[in-house]
Amino acid sequence: MSVDITTFVTGGQFMVNTVVVADAGPCWIVDPGEGCTDVLDHVRAAQREPKAILLTHGHADHIAGAGEVRAAFEGIELICSADDAAMLDDPALNLSALLGESIRLGPPDRTVVPGDELTLGRSTWTVLDTGGHGPGGVSYYCAEAGVALVGDSVFASSIGRTDWPGSDERRLLRNIRENILSLPGPTRLLTGHGPETTVAVEKATNPFLRGAGI
Repeated sequence: MSVDITTFVTGGQFMVNTVVVADAGPCWIVDPGEGCTDVLDHVRAAQREPKAILLTHGHADHIAGAGEVRAAFEGIELICSADDAAMLDDPALNLSALLGESIRLGPPDRTVVPGDELTLGRSTWTVLDTGGHGPGGVSYYCAEAGVALVGDSVFASSIGRTDWPGSDERRLLRNIRENILSLPGPTRLLTGHGPETTVAVEKATNPFLRGAGI
């Protein structure tokens, strides 16, 4: 499998994992946080063809750099969950208003729903429902590469916050159980913050998932 993955920490104090996923020339930029200079430099230096910005969810820290990426690469698509589309142009919904900012990206170029498949080069990625941290969170899973981009649904030894508007802890735990922990144990989970982990490790050690019917 020719998938190449490079992670950058963006977003200042929020330390967002912005991921460049490439298969040969074409690439995606996933969850661009504020301050994406290193990401843009990497894409250019590697002579990638940026096809899309993929969002796992619509919170401010994960979308703040989307405008910068769009300005750098003309014609790049912005893709997010259909249930999160309204968040991209609403500072109250995307929580940027709480930070004293006003992030307005306009509508996405394309929306996805769980079960959709996206193609990058020769790789195929399935959209998984991992909502609960926010109203429409999704993950992107490539079986051939053994990788899932899980955003803020699950972390190493933790799970996403569920005290935001539109959050639902029960839904998040159900989606983690059904759509993440059901993946093969060695599957790498590339999280929205902090270190990556695997399905097997989180099954065995994540204290938030013990005793939750998982």
